[in-house]
Amino acid sequence: MSGETRIWTPIDYDADGKQTDCLRLPHSSDLSAYGWIPIPLVCIKNGAGPTALLVAGNHGDEYEGQIALANLAREIQLHQVSGRLLILPALNAPAVAAGRRVSPLDDGNLNRLFPGDASGSPTEMIAHYVCEVLIPMADVVVDLHSGGRSLNYVASTLVRPGRTAGEHEALLRLMRFFGAPISFVSDGTGGGGLTTLAAAAQDRGALALTTELGGGATLSREGLSLAEAGLKRLLKDQGILRDVAVEPASPTRLMTVRGHSAFVYARDRGIFEPAANIGDEVVAGQIAGRIHFPDLPTREPEMLFFESSGLVACRRVPSLTDRGDCLFKVMADLNGGADGALHA
Repeated sequence: MSGETRIWTPIDYDADGKQTDCLRLPHSSDLSAYGWIPIPLVCIKNGAGPTALLVAGNHGDEYEGQIALANLAREIQLHQVSGRLLILPALNAPAVAAGRRVSPLDDGNLNRLFPGDASGSPTEMIAHYVCEVLIPMADVVVDLHSGGRSLNYVASTLVRPGRTAGEHEALLRLMRFFGAPISFVSDGTGGGGLTTLAAAAQDRGALALTTELGGGATLSREGLSLAEAGLKRLLKDQGILRDVAVEPASPTRLMTVRGHSAFVYARDRGIFEPAANIGDEVVAGQIAGRIHFPDLPTREPEMLFFESSGLVACRRVPSLTDRGDCLFKVMADLNGGADGALHA
């Protein structure tokens, strides 16, 4: 990470009011030498109070959060806010426009490039701006995800482990009020580790919540409803929204991801036949699926087994798979049993 950001916006983050415009991401191409790419931004500020940074489109093929934030941006009026809302429903705008996990400009996976680089690729420039300009304003950051093209997820929220007991309890509170059926604590094993938006936010002192709301590059109605209701509950609890009706949160099952053994990966290229669905309870040693080889019809399918017991959190969507593809992730109850529910 180096230098001052090259991204700019006419929005005044310190001015009261509801402002709608965009970030300008400089991008020079054959047909636009001095051009920029718009990244939609809504800033709603009403006096003193905490700031929430709400993000979707970190990955462009994950849709529930994009629609939820656009709906919220239209619905919320200035008088309902105490403090400030920063709403970015299409953070990696080139990836959103292409319906891809990664940017078509540089193949950049935004949620693997934090803290970014002011003079780097377009995706690195976005990550840098978020880290150096947006996160320092925020008390709480919500990054809305789902499984994209390759995975389907149980509706869930996740946080990184708190660095102190107080921070950890504050993170659990965010999950309680969001109210997903499943909430889990993860250090990023199998994913982005310290290169994610959530890790960058935590490193800069903000509370960060991430969601998984569906997947398969489709729109889950249940995931969209959860995102809209959960955001309102969370923002009302944080004192940022007022005069907004919210439904009580349902209890959420508190779980965790226990290292690399929680994952099942393909060991060869072929057609994946799953033997479990998301939400299933499985035990270590249980068959997870088979890889078939239609180009070698006399070869026996390769059997795959779960290494951990718990709940199937996600499953690969495309049947065609290659060596190293994630097929399943399993979560275990944090307290050793299914009674470890969190109540708002």
